[in-house]
Amino acid sequence: MHKLTRLILDDMKPALGVTEPAAIALACAKARSLTDEEVLSVRVRVNSGIYKNAFTCGIPGTSEVGNEYSAALGIVCGKAERGLLVLEDVDDAAVAAAKKLIADGKIKVELDSISSVLYIGVTVNTEHDVCRAELRGGHTNFCLIEKNGEVLLKKDYSESEAGLSPVANYSISEIYDYALNTDIEELRFMAEAYKLNNELAQAGAVWERCTVSRSMIAKNGGFISSDERMSAKTLACAAAEARVLGMDRAAMSITGSGTHGIICTLPLDAYCKVKGLDDEKLLRATAMSYLVCMYIKEYSGKLSAFCGCGIAGGTGLACALVYLMGGDVKAVEAACGNMASSITGMICSGGNHCCCLKVISAVDSAFTAAELAVSGAAVQAPHGILDLCTEKTLQNLGLIADPGMVETERVILQIMQNKGEM
Repeated sequence: MHKLTRLILDDMKPALGVTEPAAIALACAKARSLTDEEVLSVRVRVNSGIYKNAFTCGIPGTSEVGNEYSAALGIVCGKAERGLLVLEDVDDAAVAAAKKLIADGKIKVELDSISSVLYIGVTVNTEHDVCRAELRGGHTNFCLIEKNGEVLLKKDYSESEAGLSPVANYSISEIYDYALNTDIEELRFMAEAYKLNNELAQAGAVWERCTVSRSMIAKNGGFISSDERMSAKTLACAAAEARVLGMDRAAMSITGSGTHGIICTLPLDAYCKVKGLDDEKLLRATAMSYLVCMYIKEYSGKLSAFCGCGIAGGTGLACALVYLMGGDVKAVEAACGNMASSITGMICSGGNHCCCLKVISAVDSAFTAAELAVSGAAVQAPHGILDLCTEKTLQNLGLIADPGMVETERVILQIMQNKGEM
């Protein structure tokens, strides 16, 4: 198996709901599983990205949103062994129990730091036990599990390790060559992403909460029409909107995000359906889309003040569209520059209803970037943040996020925390 295949395979994971609330629930469920006693208090400390992304995010199987409910449900019914599907067993009784924990003042969620490095630290107190669990650097990456001072698991993690995944060692031309020439049988596993994400989109299309999707579907005359760009935006919007509003269905995540996974896949599916392209083309395009997205995320961090689904996922999508449109590796590199020249400043205001509109904008930008690139039109270095080396341009995107937008992150959090105040 090619090393890049292994990287995608290890990164692709089904996720129920937005991954930040799921990660909070996962950490809480892990700490809770260490004791059978009644929970007296739960303290959760999170980095800014987790706090922001879960702030008004819908939780699957409920009408609730936010950090506290994510934590409380993880305590009440979370199954840590299920990873990001931790909240599969949510029901009305679990929601009622979670509400009581919150009403009794037993759940406290605090902002730990302004940082793009994912962090969730949970302490569960009972009469006789103090149980701790920490996730750091990844939504399922437990670095500490401890009960009454006894360390059950400890893994070192430093911020300097972030961004050093092997994917960062590959050039865009090497990614392009891999996507085009790897044995197609080695890529078949990615078809599962289309199954999950299309099921989510179909369910979102008929869900009463998904008002934006219904409008897009009506305008397009269904999911798929003769307009490949509109069809791509419509299909991706439906899945993204359902996900952020809390539909009880999983998405296939990439780089720890279901919305990244959606934008890297469903617009390609729509394009291939409109153009009559086969599954091999789709899977090869998907490999390119995933890997470019993963590359950018290695430099921007898992969570930051810029919209990763739009910028990282959208750039991966643009590169894949170039391939589907018949462009060569030079056109792929040109598409990277076109994307870096357009929507780089899009902010992330958390995982919430706003995301579906950002998905629409990003898909639209990806089509424009790809079409221009294939026709030989592109913004060139040294304009803007573009470098003579495409890989350096993508790294510059990461620098815009971190450290570039750290203060933006702080301001976004202040706005969220001060809502309703005059």
